[in-house]
Amino acid sequence: MTVLFLAHTECDNSLHKSALEVLTAAKALADGLGAELAVGLIGADVAEAAGTIGGCNAKLYAVSGADFADGRYASDLAAAEAIAKACSAEIVVAPATSRFSRALPGLAVRLGGRVDTHLSGLSVEDGKPVAKRWFYRQRMEGTLTRDERPWVLTLDSGCAEPFEGAGAADVETLDVAVASRTRVAGMECASEDQQTIRPDAALLFVAGAGWTKKQADGATHVDVAESTILSFLDATKSSLGSSKSLVDISGEGGAVISFLTHMHQVGQTGATPRHPKGLSTCCHGEEPHVVGWRFIKERRAINLDAGCGWAQGKCDVLYVADAFAVMKKVNELLG
Repeated sequence: MTVLFLAHTECDNSLHKSALEVLTAAKALADGLGAELAVGLIGADVAEAAGTIGGCNAKLYAVSGADFADGRYASDLAAAEAIAKACSAEIVVAPATSRFSRALPGLAVRLGGRVDTHLSGLSVEDGKPVAKRWFYRQRMEGTLTRDERPWVLTLDSGCAEPFEGAGAADVETLDVAVASRTRVAGMECASEDQQTIRPDAALLFVAGAGWTKKQADGATHVDVAESTILSFLDATKSSLGSSKSLVDISGEGGAVISFLTHMHQVGQTGATPRHPKGLSTCCHGEEPHVVGWRFIKERRAINLDAGCGWAQGKCDVLYVADAFAVMKKVNELLG
């Protein structure tokens, strides 16, 4: 049996942290099954990426060139199919990136196999591979296995520790012809200062509806809230989240924070991030919101209500204070 780990390079020809995490999971799966581990890399130039993981003791395959620099269904599918057939893969494991989430379901169809996506982990039970997946907004974790092969699996980030094992890599390069009517004209990326959603940031900063409510002087200060939040994000390069009540407030005719969208929403109906630390401001910490924080390792909150949900054992530290005043002082200390 062969377990194939598939990854694509980033714009700088490196491997993303999520890919290294999935390599750890794929290697553990192969070891548990007593199977061979193969690695397939796709990108414009995979030499740097191959050296990063050369110590994984696997046979390395690569499909590289200008046609494979950017994500495109036809080229990614053709490359993945060539690698899977070259190593006779029975199980294919890959990160659930937007690029692979488009292409790899097609790989399962091409190979006559099955696919399961957005998994949270892999294990071996009774000699069989078992996949784990969250259901009902990360409240329940289910397990599943399949007899069909090849079995294509994509894992979400945070499933394992990133693989560390650089070394010399002997890579077998495969020639793949791509017939596609789609041409990649280029890619425009938001600058680091414009980007407020940063999955790899050390800190998640969540803003609640209290930022747009009337303050002690009886008036709202949305402009002050915006400048305070942006100043903190710029200084710390943290990631921005929001409660549902705040992103929905525009539909109620209330004042809104201009740079917040539903993409920022954290909680039962939003995202479930995995940052090492989290700071909630002007949120009540009730269950629907806290669901999105279950994977944050250190949780702190700022709220004027000492009896709010955060105070009921749902955070590590609660600051009973005015978030406007606290964050103003924090920004001053950050310089």
